[in-house]
Amino acid sequence: MTLAPNQTELLARARVDLRMGVPIVLTHHGRTVMVAAAETLSSGRLNDMRGVGAPVLAITPRRAETLKARAYSDRVARIELPRDAGTEWIASVADPSDDLTRPMKGPFRTRRGGDDGLEAQSIALCKSARLLPATVVVDVSNTAEIAADKNLTIVSLDQKMIDMLSLEPVAHARLPLTVSEAGRLHIFRPDDGSEEHYAVEIGRPARNEPVLARLHSACFTGDVLGSLKCDCGPQLHTALNMIGQEGHGVLLYLNQEGRGIGLANKMRAYSLQDQGFDTVEANHRLGFEDDERDFRIGAMILKSLGFSAVRLMTNNPRKVARMNETGIHVTERVPLRVGKGAHNQAYLATKARKSGHLL
Repeated sequence: MTLAPNQTELLARARVDLRMGVPIVLTHHGRTVMVAAAETLSSGRLNDMRGVGAPVLAITPRRAETLKARAYSDRVARIELPRDAGTEWIASVADPSDDLTRPMKGPFRTRRGGDDGLEAQSIALCKSARLLPATVVVDVSNTAEIAADKNLTIVSLDQKMIDMLSLEPVAHARLPLTVSEAGRLHIFRPDDGSEEHYAVEIGRPARNEPVLARLHSACFTGDVLGSLKCDCGPQLHTALNMIGQEGHGVLLYLNQEGRGIGLANKMRAYSLQDQGFDTVEANHRLGFEDDERDFRIGAMILKSLGFSAVRLMTNNPRKVARMNETGIHVTERVPLRVGKGAHNQAYLATKARKSGHLL
């Protein structure tokens, strides 16, 4: 037994450090880098990082495409920082909020060749911390000196470490609901320090038959505030009503706000939509993919509850495919076409045209 944190715990600590603006250190196969999140980096810490070496700004190929910067890799672009570049310059490259008012942000000099694995991992960490996917990275020659002098979190990585995930049931209790008094809420906690996820079980669905199920991603604006910009709230309540009418089923409420980019980045995407970009274009300008959610979480919860087959309430074929790929057999796709209105017609049209939703 040891009191020292394991790799998963160190990654959780690293995510918190990045959110706080504290640099971290990543090592892999003899290479060591210091990393700071572009969104939270202060001028003082940027100057300190320059004292270690020549930093680069790592961004995703999606963001690089918007900026017309060359990405010599399919996972990261490494922009060399000009000597006079400060945190404002870094923020303007990482954050697309002023792209239309400052369309010419280059020219950029991007690094070509060499190992970019740690830069890619640093961006993955920022995504999992719900930050903008951009990091300032500088190579470190003396890891031991950095560890002793700066007291920074040091994580030794392999290429799959950030993708590892395990869920554990925490608690469950009876929860009478409007749609059914026979409700029960299950709480599941990831071992990586990220948000908990929930399963709403109604009735006593048989474990040896396909269960009526919904994988619902959290939407604070739609589920709680009644936003008219999306169809999430109506889908949530309709799914619960359908399960209640059937008498048994399960709704998984996964804390993957904004298709997995987090509420702050979702609001950034909304701001870009106000400038005329659709939902997919907004995600790309921010540096994200169309959909950053991990539907394996839903499969893990269903298996933990004892289910192996579902009648899945969804308009998204990707959810169906992902469930089948992860060992949950989808015997039927149950359409959930609700919530269309004047404020979300373009949003729903984009989901159908670009993301393949069956609306």
